[in-house]
Parts: sequence; C-alpha cells; structure tokens
Amino acid sequence: LLFKEFSSTSSTTAVGTVTSRVTRNGNAVMEKDLLNHEDLAGDRGMIDDIFDETYREKEGPKPPLRYVWRNIILMSLLHLGALFALTLIPSAKIQTLAWAVLCFVVSALGITAGSHRLWSHRSYKATLPLRIFLTIANSMAFQNDIYEWVRDHRVHHKFSETDADPHNAMRGFFFSHIGWLLVRKHPDVIEKGQKLDLSDIKADKVVMFQRRYYKPSVVLLCFTLPAVVPWYFWDESIVISFFIPAILRYTIGLNATWLVNSAAHMFGNRPYDQNINPRENPLVSLGALGEGFHNYHHTFPYDYSTSEFGWRFNLTTAFIDLMCLLGLASDRKKVSKEVILARKMRTGDGSHKSG
Repeated sequence: LLFKEFSSTSSTTAVGTVTSRVTRNGNAVMEKDLLNHEDLAGDRGMIDDIFDETYREKEGPKPPLRYVWRNIILMSLLHLGALFALTLIPSAKIQTLAWAVLCFVVSALGITAGSHRLWSHRSYKATLPLRIFLTIANSMAFQNDIYEWVRDHRVHHKFSETDADPHNAMRGFFFSHIGWLLVRKHPDVIEKGQKLDLSDIKADKVVMFQRRYYKPSVVLLCFTLPAVVPWYFWDESIVISFFIPAILRYTIGLNATWLVNSAAHMFGNRPYDQNINPRENPLVSLGALGEGFHNYHHTFPYDYSTSEFGWRFNLTTAFIDLMCLLGLASDRKKVSKEVILARKMRTGDGSHKSG
C-alpha cells in the first residue's frame, strides 16, 4: 500500500514544500525550522483545523450558564434506559449481542472514518460509494449531522482549550464529556464557527443530502433498524431488541466519542507536544476505534491515521487502509518518521524514550 509521506528533508509533494533542517548534537535531535502547517494543509484546501495562535479570550466576566433542559431530560432518560438494558443482557440471544456489537462498530466508523478523518480533516479521499456508506453509518451514530459535526470539530482544533472550543477541557471533565451538550454554547464558539470556511462540506452533495433528511435518517438507522433486525430475523423479544442494539449501543457509542473530548484531554502522556493539553490515551483508543492518540492528533491533525503506530489500537486506520486496497479510498496523508522524531525531541515530554 502506497501513500504520500510528508518528508523531513526539503521536498515537494502535492501538499506543498516542507523544509525541516535537523541537526544532531550528541544524542540530541533538534528541529531548526518548524513545519509549515499551511503548506502541509494546502493539498486539503483548508487550514481551519490548525490551532490559531492569534486568538485571545475576551476580558471580563464569563457569560452565565444557560441550561438546555430538553437535552438534560433526554440524556438522563437515555442513560437510565442504558442501565436498564444492562439488566437484559443475560436474557439476550447471542445473535442479538453480536448484532449490537456490529451496529456499534459501523456507527463508530461513521464518526471516526467519516465525519472526523474524512470530512473534518480531509486526511484522505473517498469515492462516492464509500461516502454514502459513511454517511449511513454516521446517521446510525446520531451525533449531529456531518456538516454540524465538522463545523464544531474544526472550531475545537482551531481554538482548542479556549472559550471558542465547544468542549473546552479547561472547564472540567464533566463539561468536556457531556456538560457542553447540556448548556448553551459560549458566544465565542458560535462566532468562530460562523467564520469558518465550510465550502468543501457544502459542496459535498452526500453530506448536504444527509443534512436535509437527518431526522428521519436517525429514526430509521439509529433506532428502528437496529431494533427490528433481531426481532424479525431471529425472534428476539422486542424489548431486548430495542434496548440493547439501539439504546445501549447508542449510549456506549456516545460515551466512547465523549471520552476523546474529556479523558484524552486530561489523562496520559504528551510525547509530541507537552505545551498542549491533549494526551495519548490507549484505553480511549481501544474504545473509540483509534481516536485516543490525541497528543499526536492535535500535533499533526492532517495525518489520516491520527497515530504513528498504524493499526495498533486503531481499527479505523485498518478500515481506511482496507478501503484503499479495494479502490474505494485514496490519497492518505501521513507524516514521516523523521518529522515525528524531530517534533518529539523539540516539544515532547520525553515519554517516548521509555516507550
């Protein structure tokens, strides 16, 4: 499998020119010139997922919290339903449990390989059939439509851990995990989100079709299909069919994604950049199909793998590689080992030395 690699020596690729002079002083490696992120992002046609060093939070008191009671009630009911579903697992047929796991993986790929790596970061290219599949999977995940997910995620990267970050981890674990969905957005989040260039997303007819019919697609794909299949095909109880493959699977999927915003911003090491908050968290990677290598991802947001370790704890990378092998995806963006090492030595916390 071949893919583009950003070189650590002076070279020209489709993503622009990368110049990085690396010198050795004893055992030390020092990167003289920083990577030009705008050049690296040039092939993707967007730089709105790269941190904006010029942003400054507004002075004065913070705006008061405004609770969204509809979301508070619905999220409470959802998690109560998931707790009830746990009591039903011993009574469920093995086919139903396997179906729930399959629905979890498919819906998770709709987020990880779809709205995140493909549409938010444009770290690889996908053909129309793959984009349709990922859109279907994304509706099954029910975490806002692709357009809205991409907008919020690019704002998160561009203004990470500031008032303009939708799930600013500096406001605590609960807020970055679920609390941000239970209150009105900070005015800066709305302001900065409106200024993003989302022309690439608007130009994708598959994404805009989903946005137009998002609510019925969620009813069908997130709740109805997962519940009907066990009930119809192997005569599972309708209660078990609804609460395990639909409610429990959906709740676990939500929390797996939220842990990337919370735990992966608070717990773990920072081998690539100790000056930013995101961390490397293998447990989050295991549950979120590879999204927990977060210090790497915020350092190199344009890397399709979100990690330097390939398939390790990273089912999404394996899926994208398979799609490339089948001719359904192409043009994966990858940072070279030399650039990664230079960055570790320059800004990392030194934890890479011990593995």
